[in-house]
Amino acid sequence: MQLSLFNSLRTRRPPLPARIALGSHSVSVLFVRNHRARRYILRIDPTGAVRLTLPARGSQAEAWNFVRRKTAWIKERIEQHLAQPLRPTIWGHGTELLFRGDIVQLAIHSNAQTKAVEFADQRIDVASEADARCVVERHLWSLARQELTVRTTELASEHGLMVKHITVRNQRSRWGSCSRRGTISLNWRLIQAPAYVRDYIILHELMHLREHNHSGRFWKQVETVCPDYEVAEKWLKQHRELLG
Repeated sequence: MQLSLFNSLRTRRPPLPARIALGSHSVSVLFVRNHRARRYILRIDPTGAVRLTLPARGSQAEAWNFVRRKTAWIKERIEQHLAQPLRPTIWGHGTELLFRGDIVQLAIHSNAQTKAVEFADQRIDVASEADARCVVERHLWSLARQELTVRTTELASEHGLMVKHITVRNQRSRWGSCSRRGTISLNWRLIQAPAYVRDYIILHELMHLREHNHSGRFWKQVETVCPDYEVAEKWLKQHRELLG
């Protein structure tokens, strides 16, 4: 199999194989160039395939060498992916989900007058009980917009920082980001995380207002405001499937 996806790199070198060996089996690798990227970025997509983003000046050879150096990391992430239970395609009565760090079950109630989905301390009136996923996720997003905005404002004030704008988005590959203009963007799925994890992500992004990089100075800032940040990082790694 040849990497036709590399044709866009405009290189005279022959295409590289689109699979990498991991012990007794191999996985597909998708190479995607992003002219806004500043470095090589590896991710595992929901299907278990490896996706490598190349920066504007990245080369075919450097990209493949980067993948080879990350073989152990890829193997670990693939194993974690395979170990995750399959999500139900349809959410109904008894479906489990994470809410504020706890596993809760959906309870669907209906009678001649009303239909509602309940979980934890939440109740959502619905028109149909066929598939609750859309209505529940929309409700969680609405909660996240309120709670994450308020919490970000609180933590920014506590640490003497000024945030120009706060957005809560449906990011597919990150928990949060901070622009050079002072906009903090947070993933609505943080409403599913424990409070200490939520606060860590917010503080992480706030510290980018002081150090817009991931240098040693940046991590010292993070450790000062969130001494146990590594515990939160561990939780995020264990639940990375939420972003999928």
